[in-house]
Amino acid sequence: MGWCGGTFRRFFSCPRRIGESGNVAIIFALSLPIVVGGAGLGVETSYWYYSSLKLQAVADAAAYAGALEKVSGSDKPTIVSAATLSAITNGWGPSTGTIEVFTPPSSGPNVAKKAVEVVVHQTLDRFFTSIFSQSAVGAQARAVALITDASKACVLALNPSASRAALFSGSSNLKLTGCSVMSDSIAADALKLQGSASLEADCLISAGGVSLSNVVKTVCANPLTQALPAADPFADLPAPPATNPCQNDNRSTLGPGTYCKGLSLSGSVTLSPGVYVVEGGDFKANANANISGDGVIIYLAGSSGVSMNGTASVKLSAPTSGTYSGVLFYGDRANLAESNTFNGTADSLLTGALYFPTQEVKYLGNFSGQGGCTQVVADTIEWSGATSIKQDCTSLGMREIPAAQSVQLVE
Repeated sequence: MGWCGGTFRRFFSCPRRIGESGNVAIIFALSLPIVVGGAGLGVETSYWYYSSLKLQAVADAAAYAGALEKVSGSDKPTIVSAATLSAITNGWGPSTGTIEVFTPPSSGPNVAKKAVEVVVHQTLDRFFTSIFSQSAVGAQARAVALITDASKACVLALNPSASRAALFSGSSNLKLTGCSVMSDSIAADALKLQGSASLEADCLISAGGVSLSNVVKTVCANPLTQALPAADPFADLPAPPATNPCQNDNRSTLGPGTYCKGLSLSGSVTLSPGVYVVEGGDFKANANANISGDGVIIYLAGSSGVSMNGTASVKLSAPTSGTYSGVLFYGDRANLAESNTFNGTADSLLTGALYFPTQEVKYLGNFSGQGGCTQVVADTIEWSGATSIKQDCTSLGMREIPAAQSVQLVE
């Protein structure tokens, strides 16, 4: 049996078994870090994967927030601020990462489109795997939100909260071809049609609600409510400066310049092409006046406004190129109280945009522009005239006005 058997075994341990136990202990001790590290790597890989998914959600939300700011007409710093705030709100920490915002995107299939790209970087923690490496674990997520213009507007009310911001009343009869009516107001009756007024358009679009007293003929199946507000299409338009000396309006042919006591026109008057700055009084088309002019932009400075008599014949067109291309009337943004009245005979023509971003426009005339090319963009709009308007006016230097913009994540 050998010396390691029988009775001897009961009192003494076998040397071979002592060696086996020691080897197992040593092997276990040596492999324990690998086992623990492997288990830790599995845990941390799951953690890093979850963190990457979370970071992608942060990037998606940030790109969407930035695009909403872009829709509202904000500048690049405001868009960046909105995207960054969204990322922080959703759990991203600026102390452990960086964020990049590009508009338009810096790469990908949407570089030439109206979109916002967000790239979020973050450093992830190590736990168990720190026994193998101290190098940082970096994560990155990228998202692109694309802004799509679903429709164009001919009539746009910019006020964000007014009741009846876009109002069609009386016996007005308005036909819009290839474009829509848009109200940025969130009021329940932001866009209202009352009385016997009739309206035909591609669509009625409101950031709030729509109130209709009778049927409106539209291309879209139903009015669009709770829509994203449309950006001010002329937000980048500079105010023309006043010049010296003051011009005299008591002539049959007027030249561009600054009219310091308003511009009150009677009889037959021709406006030569150029920029007209009206201050110290209103632009008035008096009864039976016959006013004409091509390539003119009329800027109402300070508290000046527009007043047109119903018996006046007014035939004016905007410049077709340059800074003020397509803009016929432009109200001072600092003027918060003026009401502007556009009236005139049926043969009157106002070709271009009537732009009063902080003021009311009352459109009472039974006329539009050459080929129907008139746009009205104002704080609030009251329409009680009868006319036809169309949007295909780029040949006359007029801008397209996006309405009903949508935002969607595309990358």
